[in-house]
Amino acid sequence: MNILFATTEAVPFCKTGGLGDVCGALPIELEKLGDRPTVIMPAFRQALESGQPIESTGVRFQTPIGRKLVSGELLRSTLPGSGVPVYLIKQDEYFDRPELYWDGQSDYHDNCERFVFFARAVLEAIRALDLEVDVLHCHDWQAGLLPVYLKTLYADRTRYRSIASLFTVHNLAYQGSFWHWDMELTGIGWEYFTPQHLEFYGRLNFMKAALMFADVLTTVSPRYAMEIQSPPASCGLEGVLRHRSDQLFGVLNGADYGAWNPATDPHIAANYDADNFLHGKGVCKAALQREMGLPERSGIPLIASVGRLAEQKGFDLIADVLPRWAEQIDVQWVLLGTGDQRYHELLARLQDEYPERVAVRLGFSNELAHRIEAGADLFLMPSRYEPCGLNQLYSLKYGAVPVVRETGGLADTITNCTDATLANGTANGFSFGDASPHALSDAIDRGCRAYQDEGVWNRLVQTGMRQDWSWARSAHRYDELYRLAVSQVREQPVMQ
Repeated sequence: MNILFATTEAVPFCKTGGLGDVCGALPIELEKLGDRPTVIMPAFRQALESGQPIESTGVRFQTPIGRKLVSGELLRSTLPGSGVPVYLIKQDEYFDRPELYWDGQSDYHDNCERFVFFARAVLEAIRALDLEVDVLHCHDWQAGLLPVYLKTLYADRTRYRSIASLFTVHNLAYQGSFWHWDMELTGIGWEYFTPQHLEFYGRLNFMKAALMFADVLTTVSPRYAMEIQSPPASCGLEGVLRHRSDQLFGVLNGADYGAWNPATDPHIAANYDADNFLHGKGVCKAALQREMGLPERSGIPLIASVGRLAEQKGFDLIADVLPRWAEQIDVQWVLLGTGDQRYHELLARLQDEYPERVAVRLGFSNELAHRIEAGADLFLMPSRYEPCGLNQLYSLKYGAVPVVRETGGLADTITNCTDATLANGTANGFSFGDASPHALSDAIDRGCRAYQDEGVWNRLVQTGMRQDWSWARSAHRYDELYRLAVSQVREQPVMQ
């Protein structure tokens, strides 16, 4: 089957979150199944500076954007370690910018125009490159107009008539909502600016457009697929999602064990697996303590967190819990991330006050993130919502026992440690329900107490390390859904 991934991110070209991981890994797994995936994405500055070999195809095109024609050029590369082609849409006025979506303070003012162009350019590339496409797999709001175009402006064109669309919601909170007059940029008739189509509370909404027009809908975990059908996770779109619920499927993201595997990881102090983790993690823990300026102590838990310092990630809960723990309880904390300034200031102060218990790096380093996973005993992810999450999957593989809030993909992957789950061999972490500092503190406390029981701890770690959360499982499910989308598009009339 020929699958065209329309995305704005794909590792190693560019990434701001899990979307990049998905679109860099899933096509490679699909290729292994015998499918013929292709990736198409903007030639962002970050992509062009990624160090990947990129060449011109010599193909140029024009497409209407509002009342003007905009030119673009198609570049070509491949996903490393595979034969998956990657086409990059070069249009410097739109894409040659320091960041992908915003200027560091707010979204780019012309984001609607930029991603209208992206959608039109994808469809022009199919023609210009003579691509065979059975399924157009569209990712998040930036690609949200593609399913609309297939059923409106391009519906009567032979090349596009049989293309099915599958749309994946990676994070419903980001919807691509714009001024209603931006409809003029799309070229789509005003008859589609209605509550049954593209209009959402008087605005043009790319996410809603895709949810209404795509043949099949997916999101990145089964739990999140349920959560987004009701407030607050629905972000106002519960009516649309319930209306399309028979075509909405949750497919859990996978972990890229080529990059995240302690047995082969080049970034960590010692390699190890589930059979020899006691020695390997001990070496990695001591190395992390030295790197972060903490005393080398093997007998106390080292608790870690990596990610955005933001309320969505539950960092407000960590900020409430951490000062008391740092003052009163003999454990060590390692935190890596960047985000809200108030959290920067809090962490800097706590590191100054408790240098033997708290170590902080404000920023992001992929290599340090690997070393933290390898050296940590407990890994915190108290997210208020988490469509899938990847760090908990990495933590399981590295023997860093996750402490998570029961939401989205965290609930789908982490089984809370109880007497019953320990006995049946399913316990792999600690979870809590209420988004409260008390609930988080209690879960951390349960984890620290388990750490002191060598038998319990070894079972927890080994259970997690031996679980398979690779992309291979998810790729089979996507392949099934692509076939469902193709079968449905043959039956559906042009949407009116």
